[in-house]
Amino acid sequence: MAHDPQELLKRLFGAAVDSADPAKTVARHLPERPRGRVVVVGAGKSAAAMARAVEAEWSDVTGVVVTRYGHAVPTRNIEVIEASHPVPDQAGADAAQRILAAVRGLGPDDLVLALISGGGSALMTAPAPGLTLADKMQVNKLLLASGAPISMMNRVRRRLSAIKGGRLALAAAPAKLVTLAISDVPGDDPLAIASGPTVHDPEADADLSDVAQMLGPDLPEAARRLLLEAPEPLPAFEADYRMISTPLLALQAAAEIAKAAGVTPLILGDAIEGEAAAAGQVMAGIARSAALHGLPVTGPAVLLSGGETTVSIGAAKPGKGGRNTEFLLALAVALDGLPGIHALSGDTDGIDGSEDAAGAIITPDTLARARAAGLDPRAVLAAHDSYSLFDRIGDLVKTGPTLTNVNDFRAVLIP
Repeated sequence: MAHDPQELLKRLFGAAVDSADPAKTVARHLPERPRGRVVVVGAGKSAAAMARAVEAEWSDVTGVVVTRYGHAVPTRNIEVIEASHPVPDQAGADAAQRILAAVRGLGPDDLVLALISGGGSALMTAPAPGLTLADKMQVNKLLLASGAPISMMNRVRRRLSAIKGGRLALAAAPAKLVTLAISDVPGDDPLAIASGPTVHDPEADADLSDVAQMLGPDLPEAARRLLLEAPEPLPAFEADYRMISTPLLALQAAAEIAKAAGVTPLILGDAIEGEAAAAGQVMAGIARSAALHGLPVTGPAVLLSGGETTVSIGAAKPGKGGRNTEFLLALAVALDGLPGIHALSGDTDGIDGSEDAAGAIITPDTLARARAAGLDPRAVLAAHDSYSLFDRIGDLVKTGPTLTNVNDFRAVLIP
């Protein structure tokens, strides 16, 4: 391979992130200016960057958005609130009430511009009647520990919310509402991005009794009742929902960089879910087949994929890690030093889980270097302590907050 593998992997990751930069995408999707006021609201890891991009085009707008701590950027008139992710906090609850207040009392000539991106579900927290913020925090902790797919998490969050599942849109009526969204979910389902605050929820009356049982005895009683009881139906409405960046577009951007470098890209999918370690084992099988047999692609090539895996930690106290570093460590263990294969996996928001790295890189000698540092890769994987291993051998990828989020990016280079 003519290019340095690690340098090329970082360029591919950079292209994926750059494709979802709000400064380059928001302006193309703005609606016509209304006769009345423009009120901007939003939630997510990209909310502040999106708000700044709106202000670059429309100077006389007001509003409020909430983003993750460390993800704020300067804006002129749109207020930016920072809150906790992935477990909600009081700042996020206060922000949700400020957002609801901002959209109430508007008329049909006014426009509410909703800026929605990944992470908005935890950041914009408005407990349903009868629930407390402490209840919501406990439910989120249980969901994160359960290993439940993001679709199930969002279904629960919508049921337990006073703002998600279309309730923000209903509060904004009769003003016109346009949503600009950056997708971070498999399949780009608007209902799943930040738990769909501006789209109708056809699953509002879904039976969630199995989820209540799965979350066990630590589920707050008020939340259990809401999951078991059939809710009142919400009125249906039409949504002007504009997807401005998606995981597939990010993978395609990376594929173009690979082609220019003389490497054949193979996009395996943008919606890969399941346990991170299991995904790493499966990807190792595909990479091994490609390297040894030229199937499903002949090298030099790169296997590209996106989506959101999960890490089920169970009752044991986990080490430091995220789904991307866990995927990579499982991939390295399964490859067992197969020559020539390098890989990068990272969260496009720049934060893998709750640590300070976007992800990491593996090389053919990752396991050897880890063992030389006194680490047992299999034991580290079992302890969900992958961050510590990559930190020790110097292979973490640190970008800082990227102010966007199109979910995870995985690239496996085949010689």
